[in-house]
Amino acid sequence: MSPRQLLGRIGLWFSVFVIVSPIPEQFAWKNYTDVLASNRFLTYFFNSLIVTGGATLLAMLVGVPAGYGIARMAAHKSAIVILIARITPGLSYLIPLFLLFQWLGLLGTLVPQIIIHLVVTVPIVIWIMIGYFETTPLELEEAARIDGATRWQVFRHVALPIARPGLAVAFILAVIFSWNNFVFGIVLAGRETRTLPVAVYNMISFDQLSWGPLAAAALLVTFPVLLLTVFAQRQIVAGLTAGAVKGG
Repeated sequence: MSPRQLLGRIGLWFSVFVIVSPIPEQFAWKNYTDVLASNRFLTYFFNSLIVTGGATLLAMLVGVPAGYGIARMAAHKSAIVILIARITPGLSYLIPLFLLFQWLGLLGTLVPQIIIHLVVTVPIVIWIMIGYFETTPLELEEAARIDGATRWQVFRHVALPIARPGLAVAFILAVIFSWNNFVFGIVLAGRETRTLPVAVYNMISFDQLSWGPLAAAALLVTFPVLLLTVFAQRQIVAGLTAGAVKGG
């Protein structure tokens, strides 16, 4: 490329940047107020909080002890089963669970959404915790057992504090995958029990597409996860630093 062609390209990109600036001239706060005032956005927000919070809490209660047991028993076949459950498409679980919830009369409520989100969150938590528990030193647990601690006391007072960074990683990934799940919500949720991804999708109509409110809604859906990620990253770094100091 000759110097003249290079200068021509630089000038072209500069003119595009000047004409179409990525920095807006003014912020359209009206789009946010319109989204919050209409479409029952706050109701869907609380629905997402309940579904994601319930699915994440149950996944941590089930997945952390399961990951510890698999890691300590070296149950590699069980770990492979967990990995297969993780990579299996969610639609494979959706059809039979939909028929089950329909037979139980739970369709349109938040209960089936929390239960089916465990299909996504539990394998993530178990798989991450297996890796963290496999790297924790067994000498500390053996010393606690010699001092008379039970297996549950060793798990609670020795293994869990050491695996605190893994708990933070498992928690935030479970929240992200549950919060952003769209397929389960659009099939199982009712008009009053929709989650935020489904609510944003319902803002798209065939006759018109309001880009301003749609972008504002998408940002409001993403903001809680971004905020949680920032705080979780600080906890992960603090946990890793504390472990390195103790190890030294």
